[in-house]
Amino acid sequence: MLIDEFLRILRDDLGLYLSDTDVDLELRDVAGWDSVHLLSLCTLLERRTGRELSLPEVLTAPTLASIYHLAVR
Repeated sequence: MLIDEFLRILRDDLGLYLSDTDVDLELRDVAGWDSVHLLSLCTLLERRTGRELSLPEVLTAPTLASIYHLAVR
């Protein structure tokens, strides 16, 4: 999965209209971000990649970019 597809998920599936640079913001600084978005994103990423994400790692990820890297590693 490329970062463009990740951004498309954030925009189209989660309704978060973020710029490319917003993925580097701390999660608490992402406009509209909440725990429901986190769980939804994890589910979508697992479906798209066919891989399970480590919940402890996702919960400690400081940015969307960090979550992306966990999904594609």
